Amino acid sequence: MPSFLEQKFGLRGKVALVTGSSQGLGKAMARALAQAGADVIVNGRDPAKLAPVVAELSALGVKATAIAADLGQRADVQRLIDQAIAWQGHLDILVNNAGIIRRTPAADHTDADWDAVIDVNLNGVFTACRAAGQHMIARGSGKIINIASLLTFFGGITVPGYAASKGAVGQLTKALSNEWASKGINVNAIAPGYMRTDNTAALQADAVRSKEILSRIPAARWGEPADLEGAIVFLASAASDYLSGHVMAVDGGWCGR
Repeated sequence: MPSFLEQKFGLRGKVALVTGSSQGLGKAMARALAQAGADVIVNGRDPAKLAPVVAELSALGVKATAIAADLGQRADVQRLIDQAIAWQGHLDILVNNAGIIRRTPAADHTDADWDAVIDVNLNGVFTACRAAGQHMIARGSGKIINIASLLTFFGGITVPGYAASKGAVGQLTKALSNEWASKGINVNAIAPGYMRTDNTAALQADAVRSKEILSRIPAARWGEPADLEGAIVFLASAASDYLSGHVMAVDGGWCGR
């Protein structure tokens, strides 16, 4: 008989798709889901970067595959979800992690930068949720985890498109929960704090801004991709079956400061 932890947190037999998982937060979350027993589909725009991740996950004793797609193109997003479902005939877990950022003062923020960010961070997320949601509604179960941000709650500096997109992801998470929770689908989000990733490289390199950020984090350190492992497994597993429409901050205490 499976142990309590296996019953509540185990993901054996589940199929998960993690977008933007060739590196950073996405790769860490994909690895955590695989360690919990899920078969995992990784995604990115460059197939060459996905191959090593597939090999790493396969070595954990689960099935893994890669589907390259550009999350800024609606047709590509739809194809990604269709192929993810076709891989083993079902999709149980969708993690909408792929995202981009453009750092420019609002007065100089171009239409091209705004559109690029909104297309990936919001339109891509909604398109993926809609396509996966249709499949999950028909099956009567599913877990959707959107990756929000601290800027879901705050405005940020020189990233108006990113802040707008992540604020919208938080509201989208709640809107989908309102419609789908009764259908057996849990829609939640994780709002990572300041993490050591490529997206925050400019902040880490800015001595003044980096010091300001670090001084406000009660944990007194930047987050690492591995800090999301527990949260993602919890939200993807039966342990969170009565949690829906929640945006979980994994931020070292930033929001409580």
